[in-house]
Amino acid sequence: MRSFTFYERVSRAFNDYPSLSKFLVVFTVSGGGLVAYAEANSTNGAPAIASSESENVKKKVVVLGTGWAGTSFLKNLNNPTYDVQVISPRNYFAFTPLLPSVTCGTVEPRSIVEPIRNIVRKKHSDVQYCEAECFKIDAENKKIYCRSTQNGKDEFVVDFDYLIISVGARVNTFNTPGVEEHCHFLKEVEDAQRIRRTVIDCFERASLPNVSEEERKRILHFAIVGGGPTGVEFAAVLHDFVKEDLVTLYPRVKDQVKITVLEAGDHILNMFDKRITTFAEDKFGRDGIDVKTGSMVVKVSEKEISTKEMKNGQISVLPYGMAVWSTGIGTRPIIVDFMKQIGQANRRVLATDEWLRVEGCDSIYALGDCATINQRKVMEDISAIFSKADADNSGTLTVKEFREVIDDICERYPQVELYLKKKQMSDIFDLLKESKGDDTKESIELNIEEFKSALSQVDSQMKNLPATAQVASQQGVYLAKCFNRMEECEKNPEGPLRFRGTGRHRFRPFRYKHLGQFAPLGGEQTAAQLPGDWVSIGQSSQWLWYSVYTSKQVSWRNRVLVVTDWTRRFIFGRDSSRI
Repeated sequence: MRSFTFYERVSRAFNDYPSLSKFLVVFTVSGGGLVAYAEANSTNGAPAIASSESENVKKKVVVLGTGWAGTSFLKNLNNPTYDVQVISPRNYFAFTPLLPSVTCGTVEPRSIVEPIRNIVRKKHSDVQYCEAECFKIDAENKKIYCRSTQNGKDEFVVDFDYLIISVGARVNTFNTPGVEEHCHFLKEVEDAQRIRRTVIDCFERASLPNVSEEERKRILHFAIVGGGPTGVEFAAVLHDFVKEDLVTLYPRVKDQVKITVLEAGDHILNMFDKRITTFAEDKFGRDGIDVKTGSMVVKVSEKEISTKEMKNGQISVLPYGMAVWSTGIGTRPIIVDFMKQIGQANRRVLATDEWLRVEGCDSIYALGDCATINQRKVMEDISAIFSKADADNSGTLTVKEFREVIDDICERYPQVELYLKKKQMSDIFDLLKESKGDDTKESIELNIEEFKSALSQVDSQMKNLPATAQVASQQGVYLAKCFNRMEECEKNPEGPLRFRGTGRHRFRPFRYKHLGQFAPLGGEQTAAQLPGDWVSIGQSSQWLWYSVYTSKQVSWRNRVLVVTDWTRRFIFGRDSSRI
C-alpha cells in the first residue's frame, strides 16, 4: 500500500506539474555517429502578473482553435488576471507531425492527442472550454457567434476583450474537379484513420478471387499528389508498411503494389536543401516509388487521375486505387468572411503586424496558418527613421547619431539583419561605408538621399514565414509572454523606438527562430536540415527525429504512449486490422 501511494504521488506530480518534463536528453549511437539532443523549455517559467486591484474586472480572452498556436498560447499563459474561454470543434490537441505514422499503424491515434481539458485544468488562471465552432466574428462590437458541434443547431454569442484567432487552415484543392469527392486528405486525426482503413480495404479487395489482373493492379496503385514534406513522408511510411508487414500477409498481391508521387514542380521537397532533395529522389527510385515531377493534376475521377505535363501540356491518365491529396493549405470560410469585414478581401490569409495583431483591429490577434505577418518595409519609413536618428536636425546623419538607433532599426526591421548576412557584412556601418565610398567608418556622414540609397535593397530580403507547426508554436509562446506582461509593459515599454511616433512599442516584435526541419524517407532513414546549413541524412538523423518528436509531445502521457508504439512496432510489426 505504501509503494502504491508513492507511485501514485509520482504520477500525479508529472500530471500536475508539466515543468518536471522540461529537460529531456536522448543519446543514441547509430550508423557510427553520436547524436545528442537536449531541450530546456524555459517559456513555462514566464512571470505571472497579479492584478493591481483585486476588485478589477478580469479581461475576457477568447481563443479560437486548439491547434499548435492556440495550445501553445494556453500552455504558456500564466497571468491569472484574465478570464479565458477556449472555443473549438475539436476537444483535443493533435501532434500533427506524426499523422503520417498513424496512417500505417506505426503510432496509434490516441497516442498523439491530448484532451484540451487536461491541458487547461493545470492552469492557475480561469480557463473554460466549449466544444463549438465559431461561424462569425463581429470585430466592431467585440462578439463572436458560435454553433454547437453536438447537434449543429444550438447557437450562442460570446463577448471578448481580446480575441486570439488560431483556427488553422483547410486543404487547398485549387478547385481541381473531383478532388473533394475522391481524394483523401491528411490534416486531421480522422483523415489518418480513414487512410489506414482504405489501405487495408485495397489489399482485401485485391485478394478476392474474382478480381482481374488489371483491376488488381489498379486497386493496389496508391497515388500521392504533392511532393512536399507530408506527401513524401506518407509515401515513405506506406512503402515501409507494405514491404515490412503487408507483403507477408498478402503474398498473392505483393508484386502488384505500386506507389506514385505526383509533383507539379521540378523536384520533391523543394523547400529543403538540394542535397536532401537529390538523396530523397534517388532513394525513392531505389525503393521502387515512382516520382513524377512536372505533372500537374487537372482532374480526379473515381478510378483515374488526369495529369498535365508542365513541359509540353500533354494529358495523361493514371488508374489508381487510393489517392491522397497533399498540396498546400487554403483559407477557412470564417477567415474569408472576416477579411471581407475588415477590408482584407483581396488577401489569401489574415494580415497582422509584427506583434501578431490583425491590421485594423487592436484587440484581435491571429496566429498560425490562418495569418501572415505583414512586415513593414524600411523604405516606407526611411524618412521617419532618418529624422529620428538626426538628433541635432542638421540634415545629415553621423556615425554617432546612427549608433544610437541601430539596435532599434534591426529589431524593428529584421530584413536589415538578413540583408547584411547575405552581403557578408559585419554590421550596418559596412553598408553605409559601401554606399558612401569612404574607408573610414567614423568619418561617414550621409544626407537623406545617400541614406535612402544605402538601404534601398534591404527590403528584398523580406519573406513570409512558412505555414508550419514550428512557426505556430513559437507565435503562441510569444503572444502568451506578451499577455503575461501586458500590465508591466504598459508602464515600462520594452520594444523598439516608434519611428513614426513618440516613445517605444510595448513589446519586442515577434521574431521567428528556425530550429530545423526533418524529412523521414523510410527504411529508418531521415533527412535533417538544421540551422547553420547543417544537413544530416541517415539512421543517426532518424534517431534524432525520434528524440525530438518525443520531447515535443505536450504531456508525459503522450511521450510514454508514442515511445511504446514505436517499441511495439519494432518487436511485433504494424497492426493490419481494419478497425
